[in-house]
Amino acid sequence: MSDVNPLRIGIVATRLAGTDGVSLESAKWSATLEALGHTCYFFAGESDRPADRSMVLDIAHFDHPDVRAINEDLFGSTTRSPKTSQAVHELRRRLNDALTQFVRRFDIDLLIVENALSLPMHVPMGLALTELVAETGLPTIAHHHDFPWERPRYDLTAAADYLQAAFPPAMSQIHHVVINTHAAHELARRIGMRCSLVPNVMNFESPQESPPQRSQVPTDELREAIGLKDEELLILQPTRIVPRKRIECAIDLVHWLDRPAALVVTHSSGDEGDAYRKYLVRYAEAMNVRLILAADRFSQKGGTDDDGRRLFSLADAYEHADLVTYPSAIEGFGNAFLEAIYYRRPLVMSAYDIFRADIKPKGFKVVAFDSFVSEATVDAARAILDDAATRKQWADRNYELARRHYSYTVLRECLAKLVHESMTGMF
Repeated sequence: MSDVNPLRIGIVATRLAGTDGVSLESAKWSATLEALGHTCYFFAGESDRPADRSMVLDIAHFDHPDVRAINEDLFGSTTRSPKTSQAVHELRRRLNDALTQFVRRFDIDLLIVENALSLPMHVPMGLALTELVAETGLPTIAHHHDFPWERPRYDLTAAADYLQAAFPPAMSQIHHVVINTHAAHELARRIGMRCSLVPNVMNFESPQESPPQRSQVPTDELREAIGLKDEELLILQPTRIVPRKRIECAIDLVHWLDRPAALVVTHSSGDEGDAYRKYLVRYAEAMNVRLILAADRFSQKGGTDDDGRRLFSLADAYEHADLVTYPSAIEGFGNAFLEAIYYRRPLVMSAYDIFRADIKPKGFKVVAFDSFVSEATVDAARAILDDAATRKQWADRNYELARRHYSYTVLRECLAKLVHESMTGMF
């Protein structure tokens, strides 16, 4: 789409930092947009993007105390207090002022909103963004990763009016983008808006065998740092600790493998509390499974922590894993699936709805199960661990399929089309 001049693109989210799916995918989008000749600027409550092109505001973070207090009153009951309504609109006004300042400071031509108009983790932010678009007519791409109707914690709510207004908003200036076909159908059914589908991607044009993608961390160093014993298999669970990830199924698998192994979880609980983590610790003890919660030793790019200890990257985790588990009940797409394919690791996973509808038909080879880890699942996992030739055959096939369907080349083509359509109103 060469008729679109280089643009100044503002990327807005509650958080643009760390290893969560929204932050990772938004980084891929911004890198691709800049490769297309555009310049990206960032607005968030937390950001690890270039400081000279960022505006960071603490009240924009979903974990700000004022936002947490609002959420406690908005979700879990059908009525809210007048105090909460007042707090929502006061924060909305402050965020609208800040967003307006961001647009003016960086002379933004096009806005891309990352999940802040879909999942209501920060209701005032969604309302402020909707109001900004209504006031300015600024061309906007709303990149939706999750919706409130996909999360049981939003079922009982005193925020129905807010959700209808902004999560997501039905506005002609907004070009909606989803990451799976089910979301596209639901968006059309619920708010009457068409959308574009852009899957999550990885850089499959650049295999991890070549620097700088390949991990330079010796196996012994990583294993010692996270407390793995010499004889133990590293079974990797590369997700946050939240109930929909069904990590108890990974514990079941390790138990029934009946081999020296440890289940290593690379992420923390995030925004959904600590009760599930405590349950998993108790469950692993009951199942006699070594559970290593290693979030404090992993970051997106490695480095060191405040105590000078080495931090390992997610690439290090994947490259040294013997097997990856991904037993999620619900996923918007499945970044951990793509990561396991990229690092050529065997994968035991649940056949969640989006996998069955959008991914499995393309022919990927994994050990998949439905509701629980059966004896057949365990037998298949043992077989792939014991058969190096089959592991390589699966890895090569999966990588080629992912390169064809989920590569940066696919993303470049999608984003060039999205930008053209958004700037010309042809969507």
